[in-house]
Amino acid sequence: MAMDLGLRGKVAAVAAANDGLGYAVAHVLAEEGARVCICGRRAGVVDEAVAALRRDTGAEVSGIAVDLRTADGPQRFIDAAVAAHGGVDVLVCNAGGPRPGAFEELNDADWQGAFELTLLSAVRLIRGALPSMRSRGGGRIAAITSTSVRQPIPGLLLSNSLRAAVTGMLKTLSSELARDAILVNAVAPGRINTSRVRQIDADRAQRTGSDPQAVAADYARAIDLGRYGEAEEFARAVAFVVSWANTYQTGSVVSVDGGIVRSV
Repeated sequence: MAMDLGLRGKVAAVAAANDGLGYAVAHVLAEEGARVCICGRRAGVVDEAVAALRRDTGAEVSGIAVDLRTADGPQRFIDAAVAAHGGVDVLVCNAGGPRPGAFEELNDADWQGAFELTLLSAVRLIRGALPSMRSRGGGRIAAITSTSVRQPIPGLLLSNSLRAAVTGMLKTLSSELARDAILVNAVAPGRINTSRVRQIDADRAQRTGSDPQAVAADYARAIDLGRYGEAEEFARAVAFVVSWANTYQTGSVVSVDGGIVRSV
């Protein structure tokens, strides 16, 4: 018997979803019958993503251009989802990753920017979505983080630090929100074939005097499955975590990494 994810008719707000992992998640949720609202920084790009999602899935999809690093950007996104679809049942926190760099290459502005982009945007998104979720009898929250929360990645000090902070927040929230029937989890991608990972590979190649293809090959050899993952593979894992088929998993970090992380 096929599993029903129970997402048909639910409203999903997927942040930073005009491309990459966010877009893949929005696509899978739309295929499952959710009504989806996405955001991104550039209006034209968001409009193109909305049109593609509608065309490919036939779902009800809306979008808005906001900067999640600003004080009002996350709330404007949530307000847009509520205005377009009547509420929010599912929130997927996502944002572009902080810049690569070693400790002595990073200044206060880099740290502050990473804090606003990675941690504070998630705080503000969740704060904005909670009233609607509570009024609708519950909800699902997931944040796209990184396997760096379990195994720090060389050259990604800002991401290693701030995504660990997001994970700590989510674990605490999972206890605080359980009474409201709101399940809270993190989903940690490993080496997924996206422009962000290709950028990271290129940065590592430059630092080591190698080339991006050689860096990718080295990483692939360290992955049990022997390859980078695809965005849709990651998105399917997120879809279950934020679905109503998931009734008992909260406060967890779900790794989608092909086996690259060696810790248990």
